[in-house]
Amino acid sequence: MSSNKIICIQSREDKFIIMRIKNSCFKLLICSLISVVVVNYANAQERSVKPNIIYIMADDLGYGDLGTYGQEKIKTPNIDQLAKEGMKFLQHYAGSTVCAPSRVSLLTGKHMGHATVRGNPRWTSIGKPVDISSEEITVAEELKRAGYTNAIIGKWGLAEAGLESMPLNQGFDYFYGYRKHLTAHHYYPDILWENNDPFHPEGNNWENKEGQYAHDSLTSKALNFIEQNTEKPFFLYLAFTTPHFELTVPEDSKEQYKDLGWEKRIMKPAHYRHDEEGNVTYAAMVSRMDRDIGRIMELLDEKGLAENTLIIFTSDNGHEYDRNFFDSNGKLKGMKRDLYEGGIRIPFIARWKGTIEAGKVNDHISAFWDFLPTACEIAGVKPTTNTDGISYLPTLLGNEQEQHEYLYWEFNEGQGPIQAIRKGDWKAVKFYQKPVEIYNLQNDLSENNDLAETEPEKAEDFEQLFKQARVENEFFPLEPHDRIKHKFK
Repeated sequence: MSSNKIICIQSREDKFIIMRIKNSCFKLLICSLISVVVVNYANAQERSVKPNIIYIMADDLGYGDLGTYGQEKIKTPNIDQLAKEGMKFLQHYAGSTVCAPSRVSLLTGKHMGHATVRGNPRWTSIGKPVDISSEEITVAEELKRAGYTNAIIGKWGLAEAGLESMPLNQGFDYFYGYRKHLTAHHYYPDILWENNDPFHPEGNNWENKEGQYAHDSLTSKALNFIEQNTEKPFFLYLAFTTPHFELTVPEDSKEQYKDLGWEKRIMKPAHYRHDEEGNVTYAAMVSRMDRDIGRIMELLDEKGLAENTLIIFTSDNGHEYDRNFFDSNGKLKGMKRDLYEGGIRIPFIARWKGTIEAGKVNDHISAFWDFLPTACEIAGVKPTTNTDGISYLPTLLGNEQEQHEYLYWEFNEGQGPIQAIRKGDWKAVKFYQKPVEIYNLQNDLSENNDLAETEPEKAEDFEQLFKQARVENEFFPLEPHDRIKHKFK
């Protein structure tokens, strides 16, 4: 009897132990499943974080001023590395051939036929600056709707007439740099702005080029902004003034170019407080900018942001300085203030590690006014206003890309009104009171062979398109400015 009871007791103990084991296994299983769910959710959350966007714009940098675009004298290893790790565009265009309208096009997604600002401050019909309107919707305002923190560091140049058009009224959360064009002509300025407050950089004297080199302070502020915004999506518009006149740079950046036997180009300081020799200075300015872009790349790697950050590097228009020593245009005709290719076709590189296939080169025809819809698509919002742009995100991702019917520009300064259209392989340029010029860029990249006489139907089509592509703007009519009307009598 007692033995049976013992067996019975053992049997109950066994059942109890088995139940405990089963309960423990069940709990372990549940914990494991919860861990998997949590990890997967965390990974999904990480993947769903909106990417940062850093848009770096040089000032008056030519299409051929970078090693990756064929430059043989100026060293740009970091920008070249961006191209190796990302995508290089061969047919990207600025919004205009000078500063202010080009930047308005970038920010608002409008080409020069629809933009409110179509020229630099001195070339309006009223003789006074015309600023970007506070009512216009900028890419910064669009990204703000998507939860981005936005900064413009560098050259703004769109609040010449007053403070209403300052960056903080245009969707930006932080501004550091130059408010006006004239001040941005100097690298040791006597006034800079932080947000809506002007200040005098300590020790600066623009005439004697004393104090802090402004490019360096712009870089420091850009690095600080990135470090302060590692936990949330940000848009950094870094508008360097390099290598715009004036030509000056600290001596340490010139060392690698001294004693190379280069021909000398003596610069005469006036409004622009140039250093004495131009060629070494120009190369050193570009390389100093390249060095600092490398510092930004390093910081993104250090903070683990490289795979969640789209970096774009470009220029606001064609070059101004070179006189065939650097071959800043490559094969392109013209320069800044021209609507031939050398004035508006610009370098454009995009890197987004793990998203853009490394080392890609493409021929997609695109322009500044495409950036706003591109940024919106990346951020997951639709533009709230009509634009002339088409998102090039499909190109960045290697997908099928919608194409422009045409690209349009107009410009009106010392040569009088000029218009240009790019349509497929064909390009038309029209000067005031002159017949339209027609070029096939596929066969004639340098725009040397005007085909207007042999392609009269195309010439007429372009003449009509010039009229359709634009709306009138009272401040920027397609008539010679009062200052140069005597040329057309």
